Amino acid sequence: MRWHNKVYPLLRGALLLLMLAIGMARPAGAEERLALIIGNSAYGSVTALDNPVNDADLIAGALEGLGFQVSLITDANQIAMKRGIAQFGRALREAGKDATGLFYYAGHGVQSFGTNYLLPVDVALADPADLDLVAVEAQSVLRQMYSARNRTNIVILDACRNNPFSSLPEFNDSGLAEMQAPTGTFLAYATEPGGVALDGSGGNSPFTQALAKGLREPGKPIEQLFKQVRVTVLEQTGNQQTPWDTSSLTSDFFFAPAATPTDTLQELQVWRSVQAASDPVQLMLFLRAYPDSAYAEEARRLLGSVMEYELTTGKETPPSPSRAGPSGQEQTQLAAAQQAGSVVLYRAFLDSFPGSVYAEFVTQEIAALEKNATTDPAGPPAAAPTRAAEAPAEPAPEAGPITFASPLLSADPAISGKSLAELIKASPLFPPMDGLPESYWKDKTCSNCHQWSKERLCAQAGVYQEASKARSLDKKHPFGGGVKQAMKSWAAGGCQ
Repeated sequence: MRWHNKVYPLLRGALLLLMLAIGMARPAGAEERLALIIGNSAYGSVTALDNPVNDADLIAGALEGLGFQVSLITDANQIAMKRGIAQFGRALREAGKDATGLFYYAGHGVQSFGTNYLLPVDVALADPADLDLVAVEAQSVLRQMYSARNRTNIVILDACRNNPFSSLPEFNDSGLAEMQAPTGTFLAYATEPGGVALDGSGGNSPFTQALAKGLREPGKPIEQLFKQVRVTVLEQTGNQQTPWDTSSLTSDFFFAPAATPTDTLQELQVWRSVQAASDPVQLMLFLRAYPDSAYAEEARRLLGSVMEYELTTGKETPPSPSRAGPSGQEQTQLAAAQQAGSVVLYRAFLDSFPGSVYAEFVTQEIAALEKNATTDPAGPPAAAPTRAAEAPAEPAPEAGPITFASPLLSADPAISGKSLAELIKASPLFPPMDGLPESYWKDKTCSNCHQWSKERLCAQAGVYQEASKARSLDKKHPFGGGVKQAMKSWAAGGCQ
């Protein structure tokens, strides 16, 4: 979709917001992640703090990139804090038992008689006995979370700065007290119980800076993540501050799940295609499909620049230059892997050329070799076992010169009479990947993802000419099995 030059700026803005809402919504059925982030800096009656609002912004951005639905409140008075906590509790209850809830607070926090209180920016206290009337009890957050009966809850408090009421009688306790939490909760504090956390000399506190960096590390359990945060903060503060945590979790939790090699390669291929197109719709679909991607932040930056360009100029964003075709070294390395039939050499090829036009084929070859191997998977593949009742192969297109624009002759009515030029603009007959939601492929064209051109299709067709491609030619194609045979014949004729 592109923005028409005559559409008024406000309407274009509304369309973009609508597309963002649609494109970046989490897929149906996905585990919901909800977060309430509060950062208070601009205190009136007590010492103001430099970094809590910055800290809240930093954590909110990191969590949004990890698929959390984030509510961010900054410089909040008592009413705003209590309202936000209550709304967070309701949203968590509505999200269901599999949801994850996270509460993060940065600002002043104190303890009194073993109870922790978070201080709103309008706090004013003359009598310690009135603390519960002017502050927000931290336990109220845990009560809201517990009422949801969901599986996983996380509370992070960077609230152990200096005691703003230390001059008041009977108010000499420093830091926060350790809280008791219900089962399924992870509690993290910027420093040990009774300790004082540093606000930081830069734009963020040492604790939050280390946390934001660690959140994005894929495949790291939450317990290991906070252990790493503790080590980092101790190093940065000269052992003056020791982050603390306690857990009653009953299941593993990862902020960023580990990616498998196949997933990573597939994600890279999709990202490079989307990046080259510089199309806002494709960028938003990428962010929806890969919310935790290593390329998500780059995708958001590109999306922002594309939208700004189109909104201010009313013109389409020109796509990035097409990627160059396969190099001689690329083809030589592929030929060596094919001749040896070696998984090791195929993987080395993918490491060297992850964005290659041959990447999809190489991935299929690796899967086939590993499935059929009876010896070292780096060696030649074992012969495929003979099957008693082999299903008849789909008839290949009839003999005759095939050109890019000539109609194909096939027993498959889905492709018979259509040219390769037409097919790459057609909709797949079934999902290219198992489990891919219909919204990503049905009534879409393969060119949306592959950016097929005649030249790129010719390069892909060329791989089917090799003798070792029998396995690939037998695999079903989203346009029908006869398409690969047609592409092979087309490549044999010089891709005319």
